[in-house]
Amino acid sequence: MTDSEDRFAQFQALSERMQSFWQRQLQRQARPEPQVQIPDPGDVQQAFGSLWQRMLEKPQPVMHAQWQFWQDYLALSQQAMRQYWLGEPPAQDTPDKRFKDEQWASNQVFAFLKQAYLLASRHIQDCVAGVDGLDAQTARQVSFYTRQFVDAMAPTNFLATNPTALKATLDSGGENLVRGFQHLIKDLERNGGRLMPRMTDLEAFEPGKNLAVTPGKVVYENALMQLIQYAPAGAEVHATPLLIVPPWINKFYILDLKPKNSLIRWLVEQGHTVFVISWVNPDESHRDKGFADYMREGPLAALDAIEAATGERQVNVAAYCIGGTLLAATLGWMAAARDKRYPASRIRSATFFTTMIDFAEPGELGVFIDERQLAGLDAYMDAKGYLEGHQMAGVFNLLRENDLIWSFVVNNYLLGREPMPFDLLYWNCDSTRMPAAMHRFYLRSMYQHNLLKEPGGVELDGVPIDLTKVRTPAYFVSAREDHIAPWQSTYAGARLFKGPVRFVLGGSGHIAGIVNPPAANKYGYVTNPELAATPADWLAGAEAHEGSWWLDWAQWLGDYQGKRVAAREPGTGKLAAIEDAPGRYVKAKLG
Repeated sequence: MTDSEDRFAQFQALSERMQSFWQRQLQRQARPEPQVQIPDPGDVQQAFGSLWQRMLEKPQPVMHAQWQFWQDYLALSQQAMRQYWLGEPPAQDTPDKRFKDEQWASNQVFAFLKQAYLLASRHIQDCVAGVDGLDAQTARQVSFYTRQFVDAMAPTNFLATNPTALKATLDSGGENLVRGFQHLIKDLERNGGRLMPRMTDLEAFEPGKNLAVTPGKVVYENALMQLIQYAPAGAEVHATPLLIVPPWINKFYILDLKPKNSLIRWLVEQGHTVFVISWVNPDESHRDKGFADYMREGPLAALDAIEAATGERQVNVAAYCIGGTLLAATLGWMAAARDKRYPASRIRSATFFTTMIDFAEPGELGVFIDERQLAGLDAYMDAKGYLEGHQMAGVFNLLRENDLIWSFVVNNYLLGREPMPFDLLYWNCDSTRMPAAMHRFYLRSMYQHNLLKEPGGVELDGVPIDLTKVRTPAYFVSAREDHIAPWQSTYAGARLFKGPVRFVLGGSGHIAGIVNPPAANKYGYVTNPELAATPADWLAGAEAHEGSWWLDWAQWLGDYQGKRVAAREPGTGKLAAIEDAPGRYVKAKLG
């Protein structure tokens, strides 16, 4: 059998496998199950319906945009002709990772195709952005979904117009396409028919083996979390323990990927007794766990457990993303409840990593927050008891569609390559569910109605909270390119507190901006001791620093970490060790 005959036989077998898969999918769909689509197709249709209506009511801007497009396209065509006949060099354009193959510049056909696509992409997005009369939410949705469309239509995403894929096909005799078809079927089978390209080698990592390996013990657990105490790195530690409250939308080990970039290990090496909450990956039994339950069984329970383990009543607390939102709400509750068990003084200082408290400008996540979409989520979660992890992951992937979707479509399916082992992307794929009661409260109270910033806007355990009553010293760090928690929004939240507040702006995005060890000497950060009235004013007066914000934070923590005491081994206090870190909660996988 020749190579071509062998590949044809493989394609035939794969086609039969695909047909069998879709038959099973159709049988599954015949059995009614709760369904929710994010984004909601009806919402997309409604947004563009409003756009078309405004265009028809006022067509002049659209006609002008079309005229300008044809003018620019004619200029591009003339430029291409001059390059072909007169040998003019190609025009320089903004670097785009999608077009890194040198054929996009050296080959005149591909160079023209790239420039024509970029021209059309820019004009389409400018045209919809220039339509007047849309409300803010609809305008945000139209802009977002238009970008999704033009990025999906990039010539790099198609075999016939991708020079790298064409070369791979010619060089391998089509073997790359056979492998790509295999990858596609495996992805569909693994994800229940959802197109979610594999981002990394899912067999290359395992928490406790080559991720999350900082030594420690689980010393406490309840229905919502395990509390990990990490082993000391020296003979002495700071008296005041440090508790980390990670987000429960993802797993905590983003802060403990590998020793070289582990914030947890670095804090241990700085002499802190570090405790970390490892949240449960919820199922139907957690459906009624609300935001107040996460407070009581999360940071409040951790405060008591840490006191039992170390004898220290005061704790420094650092929290990440939604964990920071919970920490802010907890501080507000402690200030208002006047519960003798949990006075505000028990949290000596509070640190917030990329945390939104004021949700007035939620960034692109606001695209998914309207009554229609939230009602659909409510119905789904009422039936299931939780929101599936892949649904949240899909939303976050759409915020960086070229990096987290289309690059893997090209790599896995067109080029037929295996994705590279990458610890960060493994963590990104290790999804978690959201309990129905908690997630409903969070989306509606925070994102939809922005109640947390309002005095008395949110009640926890029947206690109205007011963040302006919080006097706890606070450190806020945000990232300049954060697409999940825009730094301008996190800055607005920092200004709600009335105690001493330090705001720091690092480089990069929501993850790399935080996981930025000093040894890497990357990104830098800016500081301004004055909380100006607006983010722009604050930035205008800020001072730039090289390196990692970790060093600035360590210096700030020095005022709150206490004297040096003998090191504390996990399990030697009043809390016995339950199991080795990272514990079984973090190892729970979605089926």
